[in-house]
Amino acid sequence: MAQRPLALVTGASAGIGATFARQLAVRGCDLILVARRVERLQALAAELQATHGAKCEVLAADLAVDADVARVAERIHEVPRLDYLINNAGFGTKGKYFHADLLGQVNMHRVHVLAIVQLTHAALKKMVEQQAGGIVNVSSVAGFTLSGGGTSYSATKHWLNTFTEGLYLELRSSGSPVKVQALCPGFTYSEFHDVIEVDRSVVPETLWLSADFVVSESLRGLDRGQLFVIPDFRYRWLVRLLALVPSPLIYWGAIRGGRRLRRN
Repeated sequence: MAQRPLALVTGASAGIGATFARQLAVRGCDLILVARRVERLQALAAELQATHGAKCEVLAADLAVDADVARVAERIHEVPRLDYLINNAGFGTKGKYFHADLLGQVNMHRVHVLAIVQLTHAALKKMVEQQAGGIVNVSSVAGFTLSGGGTSYSATKHWLNTFTEGLYLELRSSGSPVKVQALCPGFTYSEFHDVIEVDRSVVPETLWLSADFVVSESLRGLDRGQLFVIPDFRYRWLVRLLALVPSPLIYWGAIRGGRRLRRN
C-alpha cells in the first residue's frame, strides 16, 4: 500500500488551522496537529480519525517558546517524509504599539517570524531532498497595508510575504518542484477577532469570509503553484489598488484610521 501523505499544521486547534486539518484529511493526509490547547487537538484528532481514517499525532506546543519550537522542528526532522507544512499559528493585539503590552508584541514576532523561520527551514530541507512538498504561510491582506493600530501585525505579515516570495525565487532558480505560498485572506470568521475583542459589526458582513472558503482557495492555489493567494475578488482588487496609491495617501488613510481608533 502507498504511504499516506503527511501534513503538519500549526495553530490547528481552531479557525483556519483546524479547517486546513479537515480539508487535508479529506485529501487523504495523516496529520501532526500543533497548538497550545491539547484538549482541542485531541478532539480534532478523534474527529479526523473517525470521519476520514486519518492518523493524527497531537503535539502540544507554544510557538512563542524557543524550546517548544525546537521540539516541533525536531519532529519534522524525525519523520521519513513531510508533504505539507501549514504555518498558520498566529494572533493579533489591540491598540497602538507604545500602549500595548511589550510581551505580546515580542511574542507576536516570535510566532509570526522566528517560529516560521525554524519550521520552514526544517521542512524545506526534507522537501527539497524528496523533490516534493508544499508550504503554506498564512499571512494576511494586512501584509500589503499599513494601519494605525496594528504595527507589529502588519510588519510581521509584510515580512512573511517577502520571506515566502524569496523562497519561491530560490526554489524556482534551483529547479525544485517544492511549492510555497503566502495565503493572504481578509476578514475571516474565526476566534482570531474574538480573542482580541473586535466588534465584527464595524466591518460589512459581505467582507467576511468563511474559513472553509479561504482554505479551499489556498489548497487549489497550491496545486497550481500559485505564490500569492488572496481569497475573494474584492480583496484582490483592494491589493491591486493599494499598489497604485501614492505613499502619502496611504499614510493619510492610516493616520485617520488611527485617530478613529483612539476615539473608540
